[in-house]
Amino acid sequence: MTLRQAGFLLQSYLMLASAMYFDLGEQEERCIIEEIPEDMLVTGHFLLAPWDSKSSTHSPHLGVTVTVKDPNHELLMTKRFGIVAKFSFTAQMSGQHFLCFQTNSSRFSVFAGERLKLHLHVQIGEHTINPQADKTKENLETLENGLQHLIDQMVYITKQQDYQMEKEEMFRQISEDTNSKVLWWAVVQIFILLSVGFWQMKRLKDFFIAKKLV
Repeated sequence: MTLRQAGFLLQSYLMLASAMYFDLGEQEERCIIEEIPEDMLVTGHFLLAPWDSKSSTHSPHLGVTVTVKDPNHELLMTKRFGIVAKFSFTAQMSGQHFLCFQTNSSRFSVFAGERLKLHLHVQIGEHTINPQADKTKENLETLENGLQHLIDQMVYITKQQDYQMEKEEMFRQISEDTNSKVLWWAVVQIFILLSVGFWQMKRLKDFFIAKKLV
């Protein structure tokens, strides 16, 4: 196996992207949730098409509004696109980001009542390889470009690992706090039970003394 073939296999292995499709009705909004590390570039490609392959979506009024919100539900991006588009944004913080898509199908009567299919492809991190590098005959440029692509992939993986470690640390802290609260609550319950027991014994003793039974 040559170095170039090995680089290609590594690139294929490290490519982290998700592809999906879902249907959209009139003025209907659909959202997906992506776990994204801080300072990570996210790129999305989508195509809006009718479920019926015989239909046509060539309409100047047909479009999709893309809205992106961060883990605090603060707006990062909102923009209207056509039936085929590409969008991108950079995560300002680590956590769950909300990507929402909404059609404006009520503006065109041709598709009234018809459900449309949105094909979506989301990439997290830098995945771009210079297309001109594969067209040149100089192997050095191709190899250099491939190595840079691998470096970008490693940066993404490192950030993803750091983010997962932060989540694990947060989960561990929450677990320790919960265990501590459960322990203290058990101690309080035992104290209350003992106090009630001693109080009942004292009342019972005072009752026997008052009745001259002891």
